Amino acid sequence: MKTSRISGFYKLTPEERLKVVAEFSELTEEEIELLKKSKITLEKANAMIENVIGTFELPIGIATNFKIDGKDYLIPMVIEEPSVVAAASHGAKIARVKGGFTTHYSSSIMIGQIQVVTDNPHSAKFEVLRHKDEIVERANEIESSIVKLGGGCKDVTARVIEGKKPMLIVHLLIDVKDAMGANFINTVCERVAPFIERVTGGKVLLRILSNLCTHRIAYAKAIFDKKAVGGSDVVDAIVTAYEFAKADVFRCATHNKGIMNGVCAVLMATGNDFRAVEAACHAYSAMQGKPLTHYEVNEDGDLVGYIEIPISVGVVGGVRANPIARICLKILGVNSAGELARVVASVGLAQNFAALRALVTEGIQRGHMELHARSLALSVGARGEEVEKVVEEMLREGISVSKAEEILRRIRNVDQL
Repeated sequence: MKTSRISGFYKLTPEERLKVVAEFSELTEEEIELLKKSKITLEKANAMIENVIGTFELPIGIATNFKIDGKDYLIPMVIEEPSVVAAASHGAKIARVKGGFTTHYSSSIMIGQIQVVTDNPHSAKFEVLRHKDEIVERANEIESSIVKLGGGCKDVTARVIEGKKPMLIVHLLIDVKDAMGANFINTVCERVAPFIERVTGGKVLLRILSNLCTHRIAYAKAIFDKKAVGGSDVVDAIVTAYEFAKADVFRCATHNKGIMNGVCAVLMATGNDFRAVEAACHAYSAMQGKPLTHYEVNEDGDLVGYIEIPISVGVVGGVRANPIARICLKILGVNSAGELARVVASVGLAQNFAALRALVTEGIQRGHMELHARSLALSVGARGEEVEKVVEEMLREGISVSKAEEILRRIRNVDQL
């Protein structure tokens, strides 16, 4: 039986870790070689964006220990920040004691917005709602696999914005199934815009999706065992730290940033638009007036964590353009956009819990600085066993490029690097 609880995974060499992941995910030899090279060809890159001159690489790490709705996952994460992958793995390990993460996904409905500028916005709203069925019908005349699979426009709403230039905002509620859906939604909005102009007598200006996908919410919950967390004092301290974020917008921004460390890393690994999700999450937090996570203590004294985030992700279409993203999706083993969204929410909760626990105990810098020292050791040319020696000395004597160079010279017994 597959398990993501892999003891000592961090102690393995990159090659040994890749072997473990390859067995877990049944990667082919070709996929293994592609991960080793971890390089997008210039030809492929040129097909993805404009004015290509090269590629830019980031590390892919694997978060272990995740059990989500009874299923074990290895989580690919693409990020440059030290300690994030380790923190997510540690958070998942503690959640695993009480069964891991339980999740829910509301729907795959996205919002397409059509802005109608008119001197008679209330009359325009009446006409849009009166012609709602016809708008839905026209929207779904588009030739698309999404419509063929049962997706497409499901409903129409409208609201008036009063002001110097009165306007009507029409919302098309569109089921995008397993796609992120941006291109499809924009096409649908453009398709029905002329008809909306005709029935309202107004002028349509913007026709575009909203990234604030309030109908596409992923929820996750985990019980963090009191003993595994560090005792009732640590549990109470984490709740107090959460209350700080709930009461203070300056802390809330950093609290949410920690969540997005995990969320964006998984989105990048799977080729999804992490900027869209980040924009949605921060807007949703502001709209709710609270952080994206919530913590409380249950009757057993355990810490219970919840996360609620709007998340537009896909497992089909453009996300598969990058061959490395396709492999990362295979490692995850997700079968739908909803499953991916639930995994991402779980990672966000694990990441936030681990950060709060570190903050109220040893402080966040301990893990950061050790990994920072490792990066500096590598940057000055340390290799093999030299790296550990340089890191160990830097943690005692101070962490800087000059100190790393000095220690490496001492180890090698040379005058200069």
